[in-house]
Amino acid sequence: MFHFYCAAKVMKVCICFRLALFHFLFLTVTVLTCNGAGKDRWTKYIKKIEAAKKSYVPCKGNCTCHADVIDYDLKIWREKGKITKDDVDSALEKSVHYQIIDHKLYREEKCMFPSRCSGVEHFILNIIDELPNMEFGINVHDWPQSNRHARHLPVFSFSKVKDVHCDIMYPAWTFWQGGPAVYPLYPTGLGRWDQMREELAKKSKEFPWSLKQNTAFFRGSRTSSQRDPLVLLSRKKPELVDAQYTKNQAWKSEKDTLGAEPAEVVHLIDHCKYKYLFNFRGVAASFRLKHLFLCNSLVFHVGHEWLEFFYPALKPWVHYIPVNTDLKDVEELLEFARENDDLMKQIATRGKRFIEQRLRMEDVECYWKKLLLNYSNLLDYTVSRNMSYQEIQRKQHKSKTEL
Repeated sequence: MFHFYCAAKVMKVCICFRLALFHFLFLTVTVLTCNGAGKDRWTKYIKKIEAAKKSYVPCKGNCTCHADVIDYDLKIWREKGKITKDDVDSALEKSVHYQIIDHKLYREEKCMFPSRCSGVEHFILNIIDELPNMEFGINVHDWPQSNRHARHLPVFSFSKVKDVHCDIMYPAWTFWQGGPAVYPLYPTGLGRWDQMREELAKKSKEFPWSLKQNTAFFRGSRTSSQRDPLVLLSRKKPELVDAQYTKNQAWKSEKDTLGAEPAEVVHLIDHCKYKYLFNFRGVAASFRLKHLFLCNSLVFHVGHEWLEFFYPALKPWVHYIPVNTDLKDVEELLEFARENDDLMKQIATRGKRFIEQRLRMEDVECYWKKLLLNYSNLLDYTVSRNMSYQEIQRKQHKSKTEL
């Protein structure tokens, strides 16, 4: 009886010991996972950042940062050897006709978007004394006009998909004026880039990284269903992301805002309150991208296809976090950002610094000058002035951002 009692007691002790050992091992694994091994989850992203930083070669300035874009866009015409009058005439069917004759700028009377034309003309007039005689077509619509898989046209457009279009990219009118109009805050457009830079710089100082809300943020209209997954994630996890649709001119019902009441438009400077800001394409490239960087927030740039002239100089994982267009990785990327705060702050700082130093008004003007000089060298005919065109004169400009 005594032996049986002892054996039972020993067995009970053994079972308790095993349970205690199992519990200890479980806790150990849990701690290791959270504090050490769990970081392996982010290794793939950390390696992407390290590799991108290692391979990144900053441009030297002096109007060289975006020169590769001009070289690429004009490569087709250099390979052809010239741009003929027939080429230009075909391009003019899809654009607004401009001529530069004896350092004066002329334009056909018709321009569907006068403020967009004015936004373009401002920069050309600033450099008109340095330009030879030439003519060209400026597309002031959102959509590019020259398909890479059809007849190539030397038409100037502000945005394109590199593999699909062969338009020649130029700095959009929005650097000076011409929209997009966003009611009620921006009825005439976002305003001059130089003045908006100052406003955003001031606001970013009010909200340094340590004071920003640890939340992703997006406000915009539903110009593309590509934005839907982020809005739906916001409804599911509002502590992670605040993304809502606003009205635009085409809004008719809640169906246009994904079954919810449209949110109020948020001023760009108030985006600076948030650590993570999302940029999506609109009809073409989105005009908001350059503004977001100046908040000194981390930019999540969705999709890489649609370009403006300065996009190629911005590098993923160096200046911003790239996000696939299907947004399948977006929740994981946001979790990665929140758990690697110092790394994210560094990327945000690099992005802000690049836009501050390499996308100034003088950089935009310099790009226009290089573009038009290189383009004019490819024209194989002497341009004759169209006497029905009126000369475009310099205008007096308001001293404050038009809102």
